[in-house]
Amino acid sequence: MKTLTVSVVTPDGPVLEDAYEMVSCKAESGELGILPGHIPMVAPLTISSVRLKQEGSSERIAVSGGFLEVRPDQVTILAQSAEKPSDIDIDRARRAKERAEQRMANKQSDIDFRRAELALKRAINRLDVKNNNF
Repeated sequence: MKTLTVSVVTPDGPVLEDAYEMVSCKAESGELGILPGHIPMVAPLTISSVRLKQEGSSERIAVSGGFLEVRPDQVTILAQSAEKPSDIDIDRARRAKERAEQRMANKQSDIDFRRAELALKRAINRLDVKNNNF
């Protein structure tokens, strides 16, 4: 079966580079499914998981925004942060979720509320990827 070379890169360095049959991710414009031979494109990503299919198995990576660049045989994800399930500290993610929920409940300004909302989304995404990796 044909594959795509998938690279996930953050400001801290590469997180993943391997060949996959399919990539699914959530762009700001909606859900994207990318197969080998896909038309070239660039899309901004949301805080979500990237699903990677390889030889009948799937894995997920938590990304916190960034950009997706697609070429017919390559996908590059430039993410603000990205974590494999094995790298996610579940206790830390739970504490971050609780802190964000408290900040949202104690809304002091619109800026603080937005920052807390984004922190909550990141924490929920990390917990989801860690707990539901398939």
